[in-house]
This record gives sequence, C-alpha cells and structure tokens, in this order.
Amino acid sequence: MSNGDRLSDIFDDDKLGLLDVEPKNSSAQTEEDRLIQSFQEINEFVANEGREPKEDGGILEFQLSARLKSIKEDKHKIQILKNYDKHNLLPTEEAEEIDSIDDIFENDDVGLLDVGGEEDIHDFKHVPKETNMPNYVARRKKCQDFEKFEPLFEKCHRALEEGKRKLKPFAREQHIKEGHFFVLKGVLLYVADVGEQIEKDGKKNARLRCIFENGTESDMLLRSLSAELYKDGRRVTAHKDDYLQNFENISEEDEEVGFIYVLESKSRNPKIKQYDNLYKVGFTKKPVEKRIENAKHEPTFLMAPVSVVSEFKCYNMNPQTFESLIHRFFSEVCLDVKIYDNEGNRHYPREWFIAPYSIIEDAIRYIINGEIVDYKYDPDRERIVGR
Repeated sequence: MSNGDRLSDIFDDDKLGLLDVEPKNSSAQTEEDRLIQSFQEINEFVANEGREPKEDGGILEFQLSARLKSIKEDKHKIQILKNYDKHNLLPTEEAEEIDSIDDIFENDDVGLLDVGGEEDIHDFKHVPKETNMPNYVARRKKCQDFEKFEPLFEKCHRALEEGKRKLKPFAREQHIKEGHFFVLKGVLLYVADVGEQIEKDGKKNARLRCIFENGTESDMLLRSLSAELYKDGRRVTAHKDDYLQNFENISEEDEEVGFIYVLESKSRNPKIKQYDNLYKVGFTKKPVEKRIENAKHEPTFLMAPVSVVSEFKCYNMNPQTFESLIHRFFSEVCLDVKIYDNEGNRHYPREWFIAPYSIIEDAIRYIINGEIVDYKYDPDRERIVGR
C-alpha cells in the first residue's frame, strides 16, 4: 500500500471530523481592505440613489463625495479598486499606441531617456532642491485621549442630522477657532486647541491641535488647515441652541448691555391682522416685560398689546449696530404702515418685519456670531441665502 493510500484511509476514517480544519482568516483589516470597504459604501449609495454623491447633500453624502473625489485623484487607489467599480465611477486611462522610436521618446513624461552627451550622471534635473524647508512638518498620529473627544463627534453628527448644525462653504481663516468643527476631505475634525500666535512677514499663524473622527490628530498650522479647507473642505456651523444663549466664557469683566427681543402683535387693526408672520425685533436695556408694559399707547408697538416670542440677554454688543444690521437685512420685508398716536400724530414704525420666525431667529444668530455679512434674505423664497 502506498503512502498516498494510507493518508487517504486516515482521512476517510476521520468520523469525528477532527482533521477537517479550515485555515482561519485574520481579523485585522489591512489598509487595502479599508479602502475597498469605503468604496463599497459609495457603490451602495449609487445603487440606492441612482447617482454619484454630491457635495451639497447631507454630511454623510458630502463625506462620500469627498472620498470619491480623493480616490479619483489617486492612480494607486484606482488600480486597487478597478475590479470593484460596478458603476463606472473611476476614470480609465487609455494606453497610447507606440508605433515608432519617436513615439517612445515623445511619451517619456519622466524624462528617463532625455540624456545629453555632456550631462553628468550626478546632475539631477527632476529632483527639487531643498529650499526654505520647514523646520517642523505636522504629522498625523494616533490620538491617545480620543475617548475625551469621541462624544463631541457623536453630538456633532446628531446635530447635523437634526438640522441644528449645518455644513457651509469655508470662506475665511478667521472661522478657525478653538471648539469649532470642520469637514476635511470627508472627515470631520475638531479644533481642540489654538496655540500661541506666530507672526511672520506680516502674516499671522498658530499651531493647532486638530482631532479627527477616525481617532487621529495633527498639529498643523492654522494657515495650512485653511488652505486645505479652501480646496476640499466645509465648515460646520455652531449649534443652533448655543448661538442664542451667548453666555460662553462670560466673566465679571463682560458688560451686560441689555436684551434682544422678538414680539408678536395682538392688534385688532385689519391692516395688521392680515399678516401671518409679522414680528418686531428690537433691543432694550431694561427687562423686556418692563419695556412693553405700555405697548398699547406707543406707536412703535402699533398702539396695541404685544406678546413676547423670545428674548436673549446680550453681552459686549453695540445696540445701534445690531439694530442697523437687522433693519438692513430685512429691509425688503419691513412693514409699511401708518400709525397714529393718541394725539393724532402720524408715525411709521420701522422695527416690524414680515418673515417666518425661524428666519428671524437665524438672522439674530448670524448677527451675534458675526456671520451676517455672508448672507442675505430672499423674500420670494423665504430663505436666507449666501451672498
């Protein structure tokens, strides 16, 4: 009996299947595995939606769009993923026909064949010289205390899904502040710290601590992050609830200047009652209830009682600037009506606006955080739009 027959008999007589062992696959994902998995998520989106992900969708769609853009620009990634490209999302390179020696030299993009008789082998034509090399280059590394930041990312994602935060184009590096979120190449990042300001050649800079939602961190410079965000990024607006409180970092040195208020009229005048979204936005140094107690005798309140829709305590704010900005922003929907006081004098109140309350609330937020200059009100669509 041969050795082969003996081995066969051993395996055939293995009634308990003790020898029927399959090799185990490693549970550790390689970088290539992660790339394929991330591309499969894009494939799944295209299969469900019938289109590529767009930048102006929600945060998840924006992340997929940024990821696809990054893949399309990387030949190595394209090569790995070409067999998984179910929807022809990736560019294909057409090979150029080589019919002669001239074609070979014309297609020598790297210049490997471009060698003159007098050139020395040590003359490097295609290697850049090291000029103005930085003393320190920021690197991504594992964030050792990521558990401290992970809940912040989870809350940010929830706020985006609920519409309490929004994705906006990155417009200026002044937006980069401690505690702010951004999306860079589809990855959410948090500015945990802004270091001491550096000034060189008249330009200000600072070393940042940026935490990424994938558990890494970087200490890139502010201007470097700004440049990357201009190319392939978005800023995440502050939380809707945080805007209006305006109590962050309030100390004894901060000056309480008064209250912004939004009022609704209780007038029985048909010229007033015809408007569904009529609100007064104003500012007062005294408590709002005290300010409106004589409303039915004051033309600015339309000679009628009013109810308080909302009020916000303000610190370090210039009241005249606020009123000027709100009037300018809603100038096209300012109420145009004549009101007569108890003595028969004619008045034209200018602080009443015909716009949905949610729009007025957003405008107040933008004034408080200084972003109002980036937006304007479109009365036809009843929406705030970018300038």
